[in-house]
Amino acid sequence: MAKRVIDLLLSALGLIVLSPLLLGAMAWVRLDSPGPVFFRQERVGRYGQLFRIHKLRTMCVDATTRGLAVTEYADPRITRAGRWLRHYRIDELPQLVDVIVGHMSLVGPRPELPRFVALYPPELRARVLAVRPGLTDPASLEFVDEGELLAGSSDPEQTYVDVILPLKLRKQAEYAERATWATDLVMLGRTLRVLAKR
Repeated sequence: MAKRVIDLLLSALGLIVLSPLLLGAMAWVRLDSPGPVFFRQERVGRYGQLFRIHKLRTMCVDATTRGLAVTEYADPRITRAGRWLRHYRIDELPQLVDVIVGHMSLVGPRPELPRFVALYPPELRARVLAVRPGLTDPASLEFVDEGELLAGSSDPEQTYVDVILPLKLRKQAEYAERATWATDLVMLGRTLRVLAKR
């Protein structure tokens, strides 16, 4: 209950405080390339329930039909504005609305595409999906430059499945078992420090 209250209060406050930044980013997306401002995609949430995640669009409108499900650093589908928005994670700000409506939490395992969740080992799947997905968690901080890690691979999607995804899952399962509202606040502080350094 405390976690949900903190999610609601901090998400609402974040939307208010960051609204000028969000509005400016939305205008930049609109001016930088043709297409909608927002990107919506089906992800797997708590207990395996599907929901549509919201982001600022950082890629060309037909990106999902022109390449892999993962994105490497130099992916040509990323727009000029999108590269900057991704670097500072500003494209994730619309997910504060997903937190408010209850699909996500501020802290929790990052929600994956159904095709990747289908590859989770059953035990880890149950543990990771027992909590709401979040905007940040220990795994997302460790792989904050995931695109750069994939850039040197001849098959980025296979590298993600074979190398990165298993490491993320272990960290996400550990988080899900030990998380409290207090550890979430610490995690939010760590996330802000990482973003500030960028």
